Amino acid sequence: MSDPFPAVIETAATGEIADLFADIRATVGVRVVNLVWRHLATLDGALPWAWAALKPLYLEGLPDQAAIRFRETMMVPRLTALAGDAPVSVDDVLASYDHSNTINLFALGALVAWLRGETAGHGTPHRGPRLSAPDVTMPKLATEADVTSDTWALVLRLNRFGDSRQLILASMYRHLAHAPAFLQRLERALTLPQADGSLDRAIAANRAAAQEQVRVLARAILADRQRLVTQIETGVSAFVDHAIGKMVTICRAIRMARGLPL
Repeated sequence: MSDPFPAVIETAATGEIADLFADIRATVGVRVVNLVWRHLATLDGALPWAWAALKPLYLEGLPDQAAIRFRETMMVPRLTALAGDAPVSVDDVLASYDHSNTINLFALGALVAWLRGETAGHGTPHRGPRLSAPDVTMPKLATEADVTSDTWALVLRLNRFGDSRQLILASMYRHLAHAPAFLQRLERALTLPQADGSLDRAIAANRAAAQEQVRVLARAILADRQRLVTQIETGVSAFVDHAIGKMVTICRAIRMARGLPL
C-alpha cells in the first residue's frame, strides 16, 4: 500500500512530540498512540493544537459517555465463532482497540465537525465518568519486514474488509500480525458478512449514528482556528471516516465472536 498519511514512530519521537505522546497515552488510557495523532505530529504545530483542543473533552468524559450511548444501539454484524486457539495477546489487542477506537471516534469526529463548521446548533454534550481503559501489554506494531510475506499479504487483505478504498492500513491488524493463525481464521469469519453486505451496512449505520453525537460534542470545543485547518481536517477526517470508522464495528464484532466480556 502507499502511505498517504505519514506518521511519527512513537519510539522515534523526541522533545515536545514525545511529551505530547506521553500525555495522550496517559489521558486516553492506552499503551500506544493512535495513528491519527502520530500523523498530526508530522504537520508543524498540528499536534499541539489538536491535543489542546480535545484534551478537555477526554478529561470531562464526553467521548466516553457518547461511546456508552452509542454501544447501546450499535449494529454489530454476526461472525462465525472465533473463541479459543489464540494467544492472550490477541485479546489484549482487541480490548485496547475496542476502547481507544470508540473513544477516538467521538473525540476526533467532534474535531472534524468543528473544523467543517458542522457543529450542532443546539444540544448539550453529556459529561460523566470515564470508561476504564484496559490494562494490557501490547505486542510490537509489525512492519512488512517483521513478518513473512504471506502474513503481510494477509494483513493487507484483512484491511479491505469494510472499506474497499483502503486509504489507511488499520494498525490493529499490524498489532495482530504476531498471530497469523488467528488472522487466517478472522479472514474466513469476515468473508460471509462482507459478501452478504451485512458488514458494510453495519459500518454505515454506526457511522451515521455516531455523526449525530459528534456534532453535539463539537459544541464543547473551545479553540482558535489553526492555520493548517485544511491539512488537519483532511487527515483527521480520513481516519474517522475510514480506519477508525470501520474498525469500531469490526473490532466489536470480533470480540463478540470470541465470547469476551464487553
